[in-house]
Formats: sequence, C-alpha cells, structure tokens
Amino acid sequence: MDPTEVLQIAQDASDEDVRAAYLRKVREYPPDRAPEQFEKVRDAYDMLRDPRRRLRHRLFAVDPQAPLASLFPDEARPRRFVSPGPWLDVLKGG
Repeated sequence: MDPTEVLQIAQDASDEDVRAAYLRKVREYPPDRAPEQFEKVRDAYDMLRDPRRRLRHRLFAVDPQAPLASLFPDEARPRRFVSPGPWLDVLKGG
C-alpha cells in the first residue's frame, strides 16, 4: 500500500506535514486498540521520514516503466523517457 495514502498526504508533502499526519493517525489508531492499523501507519512514516527511501518510493512507485515522469509537472514532462543508466540500480539497492 502507498504510504502517502496511509497517512492521507500529498506525494510532495513536507517533512512537517508527514510528521503531523503521522501524529494525527497515531491518535486515531493507538497501538493498544488497533495494532494492525498502527503498524501500517508506523511503517508508512518510517519510509517517508527517510529521504533515501522516500525518493526511491517516489521514483518507482507510480509507474515503474517511466519512474522520472512523476517528478515533473505535466507541462514540463519529457516527451520521451530515456533509460537513466546504472545509477538507478544504486537507488533500487542493487
């Protein structure tokens, strides 16, 4: 599941927005009453607070065939996707 959907925030939310959404969700799903939902919220927050994991999610979660397309607004989106090369393997963790 998409961590931004779990926390109900935008893809480009700031770190402060991510933290505020996390705290709001923790109050909504405390660990002693809703452990499954709390675990999903905690995992989503852990991923979004780490800049490297957040970038990896943003690059590859939307469309794996064109990972950079989601970073550009529609009017600035490149017309053709060119393979960025081996540096993507570093981001994937390979």
